[in-house]
Amino acid sequence: MKTFSNFTSNVFLAPMAGITDAPMRNIVHQKCAHKVNIVSEMVAINALSRKNAKTYKIADVRNEPYPVVVQLVGATPELFADAAQLAVELGASAIDINMGCPVRKITTSGAGSALMKDLKTAEKIIKSVKNAVNKDVSVKFRKGWDENSANAVDFAKMCQDSGASYITIHGRTRTQGYSGVADWNIIEKVKNAVQIPVIGNGDVTSVESAKELIDKTGVDGVMIGRAALGNPWLLGHIFDYLDTGKRPDKISTEEILNTVINHINLLKDYYGESLAVALSRKYVCWYSKNFYDAKKFRENYMKISEYQTALDEIRKYFTSAVREEK
Repeated sequence: MKTFSNFTSNVFLAPMAGITDAPMRNIVHQKCAHKVNIVSEMVAINALSRKNAKTYKIADVRNEPYPVVVQLVGATPELFADAAQLAVELGASAIDINMGCPVRKITTSGAGSALMKDLKTAEKIIKSVKNAVNKDVSVKFRKGWDENSANAVDFAKMCQDSGASYITIHGRTRTQGYSGVADWNIIEKVKNAVQIPVIGNGDVTSVESAKELIDKTGVDGVMIGRAALGNPWLLGHIFDYLDTGKRPDKISTEEILNTVINHINLLKDYYGESLAVALSRKYVCWYSKNFYDAKKFRENYMKISEYQTALDEIRKYFTSAVREEK
């Protein structure tokens, strides 16, 4: 297993658009501290280069008291260089290049996983970013566009030859999106094909599956995305389990309640009360997973638009909520 030169952990929070914003990153850091490496939600290079206010705010991580890898998405090598330089000025500890997003809005512009079909442009992008910043540059990509063009191994070699410091591979194709099963065999093949560190991503949902992925594929790190939704403790638990074999203690309902309240307060500080309530709905749904009568609670919560009412409803539910045993 290779080490990451500028990271203290081999566990990574995945970049998730509209989810791993500053409040979510703060929560994960609180629960995991040095046990996790934090990656931002993706930042569009076109909008960042124009200094679009919303995108500029997403990319600005200077006020976060922990390192944040900023992920950039786009398809123009020249703009990538400028955007990477600006991201570093805005506090990025490293730059990750998104070459794996399966969303049609992204791929139709030639970005995200569409770049897996255009290795020449992908190579230019990596080299342009590497030449533009004095930071680690990584690439996140997939198994391939579809099963008939599963070119992850060749793509990984290109990333290495272009100067990538490390790579992350998601074991699904673009056509799979987030459905089906991640192919860990292709992750193993990628790991065996390159000398730079490799992070495995896909179907890591527990401490056991994280260790299983590492044992099976030999990857140097794991990246956790959807499994962390409503469970920001998971990444720290994975770190501890990989490091010492310690199994996690069950998180108390009181701790979950305090975390939900803290999360919505962070949303308020970052977005303002009105937007915070709207954005909190998805997080509240995730935090209430595996509790009895969660469906009714969620239905009630979706109707709430006032900040204090939202807090009251959260306290009311989680104070008396009973968790389903798994």
